[in-house]
Amino acid sequence: MSGYDHSLLSSQKKRKISTAVSVIAKYLCLQTGEGSAINRPIQRSFRVVRYRVPSPNEVEMTETATETVLTILQHDFEEIVSAWITTQSDEGVQRTDLFSHKEGREQTSGLMRALISGIENGATGDRFDLSSDAWAELRSVLVEVTQERSSRGVTPSDMASFVLALKAPIFYRLKDKLADFPSQLVEEIWFISRVIDAFAVYCAEVFIAERDRIIEQQRDQMQELSTPVVELWDKVLTLPLIGTMDSARAQEVMENLLETILRREAEVVIVDLTGVQTVDTQVAQHMLRMAAAVRLMGAQCIISGISPTIAQTMVQLGVDVGEVTTRSTIRNGLADALDRVGYAIVKKKDH
Repeated sequence: MSGYDHSLLSSQKKRKISTAVSVIAKYLCLQTGEGSAINRPIQRSFRVVRYRVPSPNEVEMTETATETVLTILQHDFEEIVSAWITTQSDEGVQRTDLFSHKEGREQTSGLMRALISGIENGATGDRFDLSSDAWAELRSVLVEVTQERSSRGVTPSDMASFVLALKAPIFYRLKDKLADFPSQLVEEIWFISRVIDAFAVYCAEVFIAERDRIIEQQRDQMQELSTPVVELWDKVLTLPLIGTMDSARAQEVMENLLETILRREAEVVIVDLTGVQTVDTQVAQHMLRMAAAVRLMGAQCIISGISPTIAQTMVQLGVDVGEVTTRSTIRNGLADALDRVGYAIVKKKDH
């Protein structure tokens, strides 16, 4: 590799860059003491070189890059679990307010066992893939732990910190084991970092999927509450509409209404628009289609709650209600519906 003349850099810049490189090396646990083989080239000289993109054969991580990690996880299992829990506590993500010490240790131990199983059976190095079958147990445990923690109020950031806290106990042990083998140390730290980072990302995906599921469930529940079909009298149903009406909601309302007509053997349906503030062409068309579907089911449809404003709007839009019966209030609509099924509301003579 050809290099640039290092004299082009000022002494101050060279000192800053040399210091930065030393800090990075120390963070990666590559320094094994003063005067080490790693430190000496950095301390003696500094040379800026052209960067050459290495070939795939040069960067491919060996399959033995996890030997020490696996040995540490197996032999120091309980110590690492305890250190992991301690790190969680130090970072404020243990959440003893939501989980007992026993529950937290069971979750941590379960993740550790699944991690060991994945390293033993799964592809490592550059072929690591968390979605492979070998890591199925770990994914299952992560889903279980994430859902349990999210249901108790743990935030996504706390969950990610909970997983990432595993790095420190493993890194310290790797540094002690591989202090004299910097190349292997870098490989094993790189691999276990990729694995633990993948855990954190997967937990975030589970959080998002669970949140979306809850939102969808709540949306369905709110739609059911906002479009109830009520049986006012024998063979008389009412559908009070509130809020806006889009195509998706109109389709759901229609399906719910038609199913109730069939189940209750209704003869008259009152669709009440009292809770609808504005009516545009789209809403009006939804109402007319709903009335036509009710007639196809053998029932009659009455649209009530049409205010003067809505009436004027419908006229301006040129909406023709055709054969659909309309009433200004639900009271008038109910009286009409009862009359159609042979009932009448009669005031007692003594009152």
